[in-house]
Amino acid sequence: MSRQSANVVQTGGRHGLSKVGGRPPLPRYLADVFRRREFIYSLARYRLEAENGRNRLGMGWVVLKPLLNAAVYGLVFGFLLQTSRGVEDFVAFLVIGVLMFEYFSTCFTTGAKSITSNAALVQSLSFPRMSLPLALVVQRFMQYVPMVVIMAIVAVVFGNAPDAQWLLLVPLVLLFTVFNTGLTLITARLTVHFRDLTQLLPFVARFFFYTSGIFYSIDQRFDEGSIFRAVADAQPIHEFLSLGRAVLLDGPEYAMPWHFWGYASAWSVAVLVFGTVFFWAAEERYGRTD
Repeated sequence: MSRQSANVVQTGGRHGLSKVGGRPPLPRYLADVFRRREFIYSLARYRLEAENGRNRLGMGWVVLKPLLNAAVYGLVFGFLLQTSRGVEDFVAFLVIGVLMFEYFSTCFTTGAKSITSNAALVQSLSFPRMSLPLALVVQRFMQYVPMVVIMAIVAVVFGNAPDAQWLLLVPLVLLFTVFNTGLTLITARLTVHFRDLTQLLPFVARFFFYTSGIFYSIDQRFDEGSIFRAVADAQPIHEFLSLGRAVLLDGPEYAMPWHFWGYASAWSVAVLVFGTVFFWAAEERYGRTD
């Protein structure tokens, strides 16, 4: 910055003017984001409606698409490849895994484009850029809530009676949302600097899909104490899926892994804190054309 430009900025600052795209201190920045909560919710709702508005079934696809995914995976992995052998309540096991993973993967992959796909908005208006990835998470959360209801219905249909433990669905969904929010903030910033990352993220999501025990039981496939079992138990997606199944399904195979609550909570808080600071640190760079 030249001396003349620096003097202009200093003069503007003395008169209460702020730099467009500037980065305020983190507490003030987060307070500004909170003041935009109605904008974040409205943007999420309108995008959800626009995403399905032109289809004949409209918002019905919010429910149908993940259910069709579960049906396809059940046919391929449960019937053709016989991965269901030894898994109690395999249909409910699979549906819970697919629907929970869908929430993670949509935040992880589409959230990465929340800044780059809104370049015109970012370059023309002054607002905290964190509002855009948060609106994406809110949109996916609104899609996920009916999925939780579907998971509960499937569990009941296949003989799992509701009990007091089902109340743990509330903190589990909130914890999963915290984790997905932090991850979305990280990928949203990274793709601003490395656009090719949007091409790689679907492969990363697919890796998690095949290693998180969605259509097979990790506990049955790998001995306790093995390296893969240890890595899987430390992997947050597997932890969330295991907790979801333990909450909704009965039987000794689905005993509650209480230690996973501690692991998942640590992952969620750490990812959210890091993602928030990481995203905020680059606030001045969003929208640049250089």
